[in-house]
Amino acid sequence: MPWDFSTEPEWEEQLEWMRNFLRTEILPLETLHLDHETFFRAIRPLQQQVKDRGLWAAHLDPEHGGQGYGQVKLALMHEILGMSELGPPVFGNQAPDSGNAELLALAGTDEQKDEWLAPLLAGEILSAFSMTEQGTGSDPKQFTTAAVRDGDEWVINGSKWFVSNGDRAAFHILMAVTDPSVHPYEGQSMIIVPTDKAGIEMRPIGVMNDPDHKGPLHDHCEVHYRDVRVPYSNLLGDEGGAFVLAQKRLGPGRIHHCMRWIGVAQRAFDDMCERSVSMSVHGSRLADKQFVQDFIALSAADLSASRLLTLHAAWKIDQVGASETRQEIAMIKYHGAKVMHDILDRAIQVYGSLGFSTDMPLAEMYAYARAARLYDGPDEVHKATVAKIVTRRYEPVEIPTDHVPTRRVAAMEKYANLFDVVSAQ
Repeated sequence: MPWDFSTEPEWEEQLEWMRNFLRTEILPLETLHLDHETFFRAIRPLQQQVKDRGLWAAHLDPEHGGQGYGQVKLALMHEILGMSELGPPVFGNQAPDSGNAELLALAGTDEQKDEWLAPLLAGEILSAFSMTEQGTGSDPKQFTTAAVRDGDEWVINGSKWFVSNGDRAAFHILMAVTDPSVHPYEGQSMIIVPTDKAGIEMRPIGVMNDPDHKGPLHDHCEVHYRDVRVPYSNLLGDEGGAFVLAQKRLGPGRIHHCMRWIGVAQRAFDDMCERSVSMSVHGSRLADKQFVQDFIALSAADLSASRLLTLHAAWKIDQVGASETRQEIAMIKYHGAKVMHDILDRAIQVYGSLGFSTDMPLAEMYAYARAARLYDGPDEVHKATVAKIVTRRYEPVEIPTDHVPTRRVAAMEKYANLFDVVSAQ
């Protein structure tokens, strides 16, 4: 398959505007340590500028109020926004809301879109994706949270774990067992659960980069559903269709995650290089020390490789869809997470104690980066996926295809006439 992922000059102008906008309007907000409510009040004027620029909710089609950009353009956009955790909400494409909006646009009824997608897209409410369960690891076939139909209602019981923005959301998109008699891939459904329903209990969870559960953008919760009743019409898509919808949501979403990680890594790389030419020890600049040169050279190669790998996955989704891009999507997940972690680690090492302190953003970015190897499926699962897809292309043999003695016998037969000519001479 021939491939390219070029974009037009007009898009580069938009990217340059985003770079300047992030640097002058968004990065300064990091230093103020705003709480959730204050942060979203502060960015209202910035969101309006983004809307005026035609960059709001770029992941959705124009019919739903977005821009209809393909994955390549979105990837380039997310690399810039990813340099700060505060970037995506200013552009209306932060997780988990962007993925939930895509689900509603894809599978929602007109009524569901009016009630939930419209205010979500307008930035008036937040949402949560309630999927993971404690103790099931990365195996959703073990989920036990169930929704039982009772007349015109679903009755929901069970617990979900690590639900991002669960207690800040106006609604959850819940993945629950609706038919335990069939294979789990066919027996789970997605249901919209308003958070003002009776029977929902939420416990805040502190995390490595936000131990006090006070992050301006994201927090995390354990959610218990105890006899929660919602209308049957809150079913999102078809009964038993949760796995199909989840893959449509998570595949493109991983492109955005990985490009944001490249933005984090690029920022750390820039910090590291700036420090290396600014500080001297033992008679020469850090940039002249071979250890630091090794850090810079490895990081430059890692960044380029990760960026190209991710852009290729984005391009392939645009060409053939997410289901045909499973290998590429899985590869960028574990590769990008490691690249981000390693570059941050090198940058902190070059800065020394200053890099470890809160006087620089590197320590917080480092704690944030550790989660990348876990969410949206741990690295190990994605590596297993890639290995399974790759090995399906091979057939077992008794003798290795590249076995030299066997190849020599075949070559002797193939070129027998050549040897006859040589012997005759």
